[in-house]
Amino acid sequence: MAENTIRVLLVDDHQVVRRGLRTFLEVQGDIEVVGEAGDGEEGVARAQELRPDVILMDVKMPGVDGIEALRLLRDAENPARVLIVTSFTEQRTVVPALRAGAAGYVYKDVDPVALADAIRSVHAGHVLLQPEVAGALLSQEQGGTGQGRGNALTEREREVLGLIADGRSNREIARALVLSEKTVKTHVSNILMKLDLADRTQAALWAVRNGVGN
Repeated sequence: MAENTIRVLLVDDHQVVRRGLRTFLEVQGDIEVVGEAGDGEEGVARAQELRPDVILMDVKMPGVDGIEALRLLRDAENPARVLIVTSFTEQRTVVPALRAGAAGYVYKDVDPVALADAIRSVHAGHVLLQPEVAGALLSQEQGGTGQGRGNALTEREREVLGLIADGRSNREIARALVLSEKTVKTHVSNILMKLDLADRTQAALWAVRNGVGN
């Protein structure tokens, strides 16, 4: 296995879907499928065991579904980036998944090459949202105190937040602002704390909603 190979775990209750994903991904030179799971509970256990870089996760599964699995992974502080791959497009499904910590959301009819690019993108630290998915989350009411919380941010934190909204990774932010990655991580942590947000996905969408960044 090459040093830069992206290790992927497949979590879907349909074996034929997992088999199709594995068949395609295994021909990618920089992606390795390290395991599979048929439901959310097994997926969390396998993620803790295998420590993959990226998890491809369905939403609707028997027992522990994808949204609950996301929460369990977050509670366990598992560092894997989760890319939701599902046929469900309803807003009531999309929004909870993103709020639970998903790094991206794509549909099962996504072009295979685009799926591989999506895996690489979330692995690099980007937030991957198709336009209609971002619109669904942004349309949700987030309370009336969001802009007020934004006033607590320093000018540097607003710069970092704007770059998060542009989909930049910590490394890219560090390069753009001539900072160390460690300093950028500190800024990101402070931003999440001050805005009372769970992750970069929510930070990016907060920034778009409140006019921070481009």
